[in-house]
Amino acid sequence: MTDYRQRMSDYLPRYYDDSRIVGNLLDQESAEVSDLNAAIADVLAQFFVDTATWGLANWERICGIKTDETKPYDQRRSAIKARLRGVGTVTVALIKNVAESYNNGEVEVTEDNANYTIAVRFVSTYGRPSNMTDIQNALREIVPAHLAIDFVFTYATWSEVDSRGQTWADIDALGETWAQYEAYQP
Repeated sequence: MTDYRQRMSDYLPRYYDDSRIVGNLLDQESAEVSDLNAAIADVLAQFFVDTATWGLANWERICGIKTDETKPYDQRRSAIKARLRGVGTVTVALIKNVAESYNNGEVEVTEDNANYTIAVRFVSTYGRPSNMTDIQNALREIVPAHLAIDFVFTYATWSEVDSRGQTWADIDALGETWAQYEAYQP
């Protein structure tokens, strides 16, 4: 706000510098200009999925996704990106692209044509993604119905824990369950 006030003051003759009335006007106008610019930036942010907040409902409507305001923004954004990416001929690359649009990192997709199965393996994060239902729904929409989808998750194994020099007492001191700990990434 001070920057706007100073910039507006620079356009005025110097004899207004000591005027309380002009100073008050500059304070009020600079506050309004600052608020206007913030509102403009906020509206502009709604045009991009990665920065949208209150505009996510419009993106969901455009993509045919039911709006669920109880979900965090990142999960809603992921569903929108998956829907936008999931257009075209279904290939391993498309399935990978859609699965990676969710905030779960890198995935590997392998086809098992003989068994009519596609395996989606989460390789860069441990544990089961929090929005797994959304990922399953997005992939089920694009993968042909005759193909099964297997999801493979990565968890910390006891040999990895042992290689870090940790003991059961160290794990117990964290106050986590084994399920929480095996999703822990070193």
